[in-house]
Order: sequence, then structure tokens, then C-alpha cells
Amino acid sequence: MKFLSMLAVLGLTLPVAAMADDRPDAHAPIGVMADHTHHKGEFMFSYRFQHMDMGGNRIGDSAISPDQIVTTVPNRFFGATGQPPTLRIVPLDMTMDMHMVGFMYAPTDWVTLMAMGMYMTKDMSLRTYQGGMGTTVLGDFKTGSDGFGDTSVMALFPLVDRAGLKVNIRAGVSLPTGATTEIDTILTPMNMTPSVRLPYAMQLGSGTWDLLPGVTVKGREGAFGWGLQYQATLRTGTNGQGYRLGDSHMVSTSARLAGRTTGRIHGIDPAIVGPVETADPNDYGGDRADGYVGVNLVAPSGPLEGYRLGIELGAPFYQKLNGPQMKEKWQLTVGVQKAF
Repeated sequence: MKFLSMLAVLGLTLPVAAMADDRPDAHAPIGVMADHTHHKGEFMFSYRFQHMDMGGNRIGDSAISPDQIVTTVPNRFFGATGQPPTLRIVPLDMTMDMHMVGFMYAPTDWVTLMAMGMYMTKDMSLRTYQGGMGTTVLGDFKTGSDGFGDTSVMALFPLVDRAGLKVNIRAGVSLPTGATTEIDTILTPMNMTPSVRLPYAMQLGSGTWDLLPGVTVKGREGAFGWGLQYQATLRTGTNGQGYRLGDSHMVSTSARLAGRTTGRIHGIDPAIVGPVETADPNDYGGDRADGYVGVNLVAPSGPLEGYRLGIELGAPFYQKLNGPQMKEKWQLTVGVQKAF
């Protein structure tokens, strides 16, 4: 596992409520999951919408242009029929929208059960260069996929639960409910438009049963609240297409900086072949650090009493990617929570 360091933190909460667990900062920013537990008999519903925008390409921490990619980056599939020596298709930008619905329930004081499912939509724009060499652009095209992603089921155990300090650990499993065989039409360097299996970045799930360990620490001193969370996704086995995604390790502060390291894909899907970076399992993963600013709002009375609205905007300030690979530009998360 690579070392993750936290550098600084910038956050904002609006004090529209003053009671202990009714404070806006009683929960972490809306982009942080599984940050709290409940007492026996309590349950909570949540809905989150997250939009992510990616664009431009990097190798390591250096930008690289589409023309540079198609003239200098080797194609790992060169030698197979119709495969040129360098990459000839370049991703330009990508967006992903996720709708996440969560449910938490505490059958006892010592465990809170949590489940979360999601529906996602992915769209990618790409540029195809003509033939096997040179920088003549043949045309641009788009691919897309949408459907249910993987589903997570977790148990949260409160180790410390007092007014000024809360600590919980997470044990969970990600169920492979997302598809890994999505197809769409592409434009090849030979001006053909076949329907092919989309590369790894455009698939909807991992295809493997994955472990979801984690730990959250939160504290409060007067009007100031703070928090720190570690969470991981540990891939197990190999999916039915012959690969597994890289492990992910992430550390977040309360509101917040986040550091993440993600491994390369292991193995290869023999149906994913092409002169494009997203078809190469080695061009996935890397290290990044993101900064976020967020607002939590809680209604203390009226028809919306007990509802919590969270908004969080984030952008990376450091990315060192196994590339070439598209960099993330920004993401927005908006969510509503209601506890009973």
C-alpha cells in the first residue's frame, strides 16, 4: 500500500441548528459515506447525486496532447490484425452522473447496518486519427453506457460514542451488480464503425466481490468539529471477463482534503482491444489529492424539520496518473438525508 498524507483542510458549515446531533456538522460532508452510526431502532434514508467531469490527458503528473499521444505512445495490441504501432484513438472528455440511494438501520446500539445502490450514466468523447501514423484527424465520436452499478452492504460498529469523540469501524462487501460487458459503436482509424465491448472505464461494475473496510474518527470542541476517515476497496478474485480492477485506498478529512491511491487493473478482457489508452489495463490508477468545500444545512423546525441537505464541490490539485489517462477536472455532490 502506498503512503497517503493529508496536507490541509478547508471547510464550511452553517450553524442553522444548535442541538448536539442536530448540528450541521454532526454528519460529515455529503461526499463522505458511512461516517456515523445510529442507536437501537433508528433508521435513515439518503439520496445523493454526484457529477464528475474529466478532460485532458496526463502521463504521470505531466499533460500530454492528443497529437503527442498518437505519435509517441505505443499500442500494446500492435501485431494483432489491424492494430497500428501507436495509439490512434484519444479520449477527449468524460462525464459520469451517479444517483445513490442509501438506507441505514440499527438493530442494536452496537451495530448499524447500511446498504447503498446506485444508477450511473457515463459519456465519453473521443477523437480518431486516420490510418496508422501521422496527425490527420479522421473524426470525433461519442460512446456511452448507463445502468445499475455495484451495490454495497456494510456493518458499522461504534467503538467510542461520547459527546466530544466518536469512532466507528466499517466492515462491508461490494456486490457485483454492475455490468462489465457494455458495448457501443466506435470510429476506427480505417473509417469503420463496429460495435465493440467498451473499455474498462466505461463499464458499470467491477464484476468481483470486493471488501470494504474503513474507520472514521470524529471530534468536537465547542463550535469546531473535525473528522478523519480511511476507507478502502479491496478487490477479490477475477471477474468473468478475466481481470480485476485495482485496489483503492482513500483518506479524507472532515470538510476536506482527500488523498487516494488506486492500483492498475490486473489481467485483461480479451474482448477489449484497440489503439486507445482506455483499452490498456496498465493505463489505469495512480495517485491524486483533492480539495473540497461543502455546506451542510439542517432545518430545526417546520415542515422540513430533521432533513439534512449537503452540498460539496471538489477538484483535484495533484494528480500523478498511470498514463496516458484522462485527468479529473471537478465533481459535485448533492444529497438529502432523513433520520427517524
